[in-house]
Amino acid sequence: MSQPLRIDIVSDVVCPWCAIGYNQLRVALEQSGTDAEVHWHPFQLNPDMGPEGQNLREHLSEKYGISTEDSAVNRERIRTLAAEVGFAINFTEEMRTYNTMAAHQLIHFAGFHGLEHQTKQALLKAYFTDGRDVSDMDVLMDIAETVGLDTAAAREAIESGQYLELVQQHMLFWTKQGISGVPAIILDQKYLINGAAGVDNFKRAIEQARTAAE
Repeated sequence: MSQPLRIDIVSDVVCPWCAIGYNQLRVALEQSGTDAEVHWHPFQLNPDMGPEGQNLREHLSEKYGISTEDSAVNRERIRTLAAEVGFAINFTEEMRTYNTMAAHQLIHFAGFHGLEHQTKQALLKAYFTDGRDVSDMDVLMDIAETVGLDTAAAREAIESGQYLELVQQHMLFWTKQGISGVPAIILDQKYLINGAAGVDNFKRAIEQARTAAE
């Protein structure tokens, strides 16, 4: 396969399965020796979340009816699966979930500078590994600076809402395509894989996509 495999990933910054799914995919690409071109697309798990966010355990209990005991089991499973593919998720009792619209606007801005992927990875690390508030403008600007973006231009783009409507349109596009949960990972614009499918399943899907493209 002469051209890189196009991969589109619809995901949210505060979605643990998105972090796990991407890193499982990354390992599968590495193990199969596949060159890929990754495109990130926005999705919000909690579009109505207020600026103060909400305690994550409380949020999951309210949204899904998960008990404290089940929540602890789920968190440990998530942490273990992430660690298996080299990504650290550090859950704490104080961890909060946030509105991610500003973060998605930063990713969109970064895309114009060839830094979309780096920005997405930095946001996932900031939230899941470092426990930072990825809705906070100062945190977003720290991330922008870390990946090499012009922080003044990035701040202006977000605060002015320059890309707000466009990002919202992108989100709407994917929901109209039937995407209601993330991650949604599309290989070669043809093969949809939902969730964190596992390294072996991703390798099989990659091989299928590569074979079909030959």
